Formats: sequence, C-alpha cells, structure tokens
Amino acid sequence: MSRRDLLVYLGDFGWRDVDTAGPSAAHASAAPAAQAGGGDPLAAGDLAEMGRRLAGCTRCRLCQGRTQVVFGVGNPDARVVFVGEGPGADEDRIGEPFVGRAGQLLNVMLPSIGLRRDDVYIANIVKCRPPGNRDPQPDEAAACMPFLQRQIELIRPAVIVLLGRIAARYLLGTTAPISSYRGRWTVWHGYDVLPTFHPAYLLRNPAAKREAWADFKELKQRLGLGVRGPGSGETKQETTTEE
Repeated sequence: MSRRDLLVYLGDFGWRDVDTAGPSAAHASAAPAAQAGGGDPLAAGDLAEMGRRLAGCTRCRLCQGRTQVVFGVGNPDARVVFVGEGPGADEDRIGEPFVGRAGQLLNVMLPSIGLRRDDVYIANIVKCRPPGNRDPQPDEAAACMPFLQRQIELIRPAVIVLLGRIAARYLLGTTAPISSYRGRWTVWHGYDVLPTFHPAYLLRNPAAKREAWADFKELKQRLGLGVRGPGSGETKQETTTEE
C-alpha cells in the first residue's frame, strides 16, 4: 500500500493530519542487539536489561529462521500496552514491532484518540517471526508467554489492548471469532483488557472501520480523557460509545 493509498483509506476513517512515517531512528536504535546478553530474562529488573538478555533466546524453533528477536518498543511507563501476534518480515528486519503496513495504520489510529506511539508500549505474543508469517503454534506461544507477562508486570499498564484473534487466543484462551467479543472489556491477571481487530484485518476489511473506531473510543473513555471526533480536529468528552 502506497502512502497515498494509506492516506485515502484513513481519510475514509476520518483520521487526518497524522504522521504516516515509519519508525523513528530512536525507536530503531532501541531494539535489542541480536546477541545473547547473558542471565535470565525473567529476572531482569527493567525492560532494557530484559531485552538484552532475551536477544539470544533459543527456547523454541522460531529462533532458527529469525533475523533478530523483536522484543517490544515504547514507553516503559505506558498506561496502554498493545499486544499483537508476532513479527512480520519488516519487523524481523528492523527489530521493532508494528513497522509495516499494519504498523502504519496503528500509528495513525493512535493520534485519533490523543495518543502517540511514544505514549504506549507495543509487543507481540511471540518475539521471533514465524515462517511465512503463519500463525504462532501453541508451543511457540507457550515458550514466549512468560516474557510477555514479565514485560507487562514491569510496565504495570492501566489497559492492555489485544490486536486480533491470535493475541486474544493466547491471552484469553478463546478460539471464538474476534468479531463476537471485540470491544468488550475483560480482565486478565488483574489488568483491564480490550480485544479489537488487528490493523492488518482493517486493511483487508475496510467495512470493519466503524467497529474499530468504537473500540478506540472505548479505550479513550477508559483512560478518562476526551475523544477527538473523526475529522473535527476538536476534543470532546464522550458519554457514549455509539457512533
């Protein structure tokens, strides 16, 4: 998808005047180096140290085909953690989650509710790219889940947003279609959790944009801040999640 096509698509969403550029140099440099740092990642006291220790992980077969571990990126004190399924080709190459087309869309969805990419933290169920971008297998997810849980423990966010069915499957234990429960708040390990569509799904299915906007308004309302109306450039306090 070209930048022009992305802007046209987002204009239909009502999201305008936002940055569609790729990851910043600061983000790229924040990715952990692709060598083992030594020590138990789960015993690390902060995200940076955990990322260094995890860089040489060989706990599952995904290590065999990766370029590097894609640990996570963002604010270590974030109020919101977004969880996707796993790195794609761009993420594997750069070392940062959500930098491809789906990441570009997420980057413009965030400012629509007053957030920046730098305000949130972004991670995945698995930290190494599955071959051919296939879904992570249960044993692969099980090997990686303790690391995601530790990341969340270190950040202590107010809200976790699950992007897509794979993230919801492995955190919530559901195999139901995500359309049947997206936008409904639940709790995982004491954290408020909001499942919603993966940005890649929105790129393939523009008709889902209304539901996605409703979910993001739910997120903004839960955080206790105003919501900018699509295309209005103004901020208002929402009392309902209906369009």
